[in-house]
Amino acid sequence: MAGALAIIYLVWGSTYLAIRVMVETVPPLLGAGVRFLVAGAAMYAWVRLRRDATRITREELLGCALVGILLMFGGNGLVTVAERDVPSGLAALLIASVPLWIVVLRAVWRERLGRMSALGVFAGFAGVALLLVPGERPEDASLAACLLVVFAAMCWAGGSFAGSRVRLPADPLYATALQMLLAGAAMTAVGFVAGEPWSLELSGVSGDSWLAFGYLIVVGSVIAFTAYAWLLRNVPLSTVTTYAYVNPVIAVVLGWAILSEPVGAITIAATAVIVASVAVTVRHEGTEREVEPAA
Repeated sequence: MAGALAIIYLVWGSTYLAIRVMVETVPPLLGAGVRFLVAGAAMYAWVRLRRDATRITREELLGCALVGILLMFGGNGLVTVAERDVPSGLAALLIASVPLWIVVLRAVWRERLGRMSALGVFAGFAGVALLLVPGERPEDASLAACLLVVFAAMCWAGGSFAGSRVRLPADPLYATALQMLLAGAAMTAVGFVAGEPWSLELSGVSGDSWLAFGYLIVVGSVIAFTAYAWLLRNVPLSTVTTYAYVNPVIAVVLGWAILSEPVGAITIAATAVIVASVAVTVRHEGTEREVEPAA
């Protein structure tokens, strides 16, 4: 259990750094799309090799398409686009608001919410607001790019919320593989429409970007999602979903240590507020059932 938890703590916390390095010389939608196509194909092949049932109904396929596009295209894909301008640590902190957005969706769905959950959401969004204050953001992080990350968090919350309400294949690895394939195909197609392949010169892709791209496929997707699926079957959800407030801290530290991303007093204060609010929200309202990986 400890090993699997360490994987989702460290790996998902580090994917924001890897994305930031990848998009330095790789077009974002094309890079994210191919990442999920390759990872999804590998996971699908693994499911078939285990000779598990891979029959799927039309309703389950549509459910995978909806959840996959919201989570991996709307969530991860938009984060990848935004990280051309937004530091990895800041992106991770903004994405950490996903559980808070899930609570908002539950309220819109007229589900009963506890007082502590409401307080946690209010405090968490106050922390997000701190990160968006003019003059406090890094110079290259435009407000538009930061708001794109916030919108990505909303998409991730929508996909997480939908994932508990639509019909999906019973095998979580099979469902995840299909979601990756469908979302990857959608991102790649949009990348082609946007002309990304025509601006890509393989000779211009740096070695660091290639390494980050490979890391995102093998470690960030295949290994981490496999560990996550195992944890869901063998460990209490309340333990598994502690990654929701561990990942942003790891992302901020890695961005500061490796890419020299600035971490000022406001960032530290916002990190404390957001992480604490997410912890309170997850523990008091059971949103851990619906939280999905951030990257």
